[in-house]
Amino acid sequence: MNHDRDRALLQLYVSSGARASELLGITMGDIDWSGQQLHVITKGTNLREPVPASPQGFLLLAAYLDEAGVPAADEPVWRTRHGAERPLTYWAMRRTLQRANAQLGTNWTLHDLRHTAAQRMANDPHLTLSEVRAIMRHTALATTGIYLTTRVEDLFDKLQEHYNRPRVERSFAPGYDPADVRAVFGG
Repeated sequence: MNHDRDRALLQLYVSSGARASELLGITMGDIDWSGQQLHVITKGTNLREPVPASPQGFLLLAAYLDEAGVPAADEPVWRTRHGAERPLTYWAMRRTLQRANAQLGTNWTLHDLRHTAAQRMANDPHLTLSEVRAIMRHTALATTGIYLTTRVEDLFDKLQEHYNRPRVERSFAPGYDPADVRAVFGG
């Protein structure tokens, strides 16, 4: 991403978990700078709901607005960079991501950014699944649960701890015949 607009959008998508159209539709009145949240029109319910985002996303958003100028209060924040100024559409943002994919050799979609946010949040030990459900605005907890994954890196560290723990020696209370212990527990 070689422009503040694109960097801000990428950071806000990955940190907020907002859907592509939700984030593209925000106006200046939808930005709560002090609360570090955006108000989006949620898919399905059409309700205006707050979505928290990262401080870095807000810094990049401020840099974009400093460079591009602040739009009218009722106009979408995100605008095209070339030609006549107009709101940035889903298809234009998708094309921006496709150009980045071509340079990086990746195949990310705008929806992948939402999945990345959900997966990061769901696997954060400091967030409950119910909290992640609320942030992602899923109607069912089971939908959020699909983002719980075990990372190979975490498994490796846990297995190393397991292998390096001292083995506990089995002991039995005095008075038991060793032949009876072997018959019951093997050995």
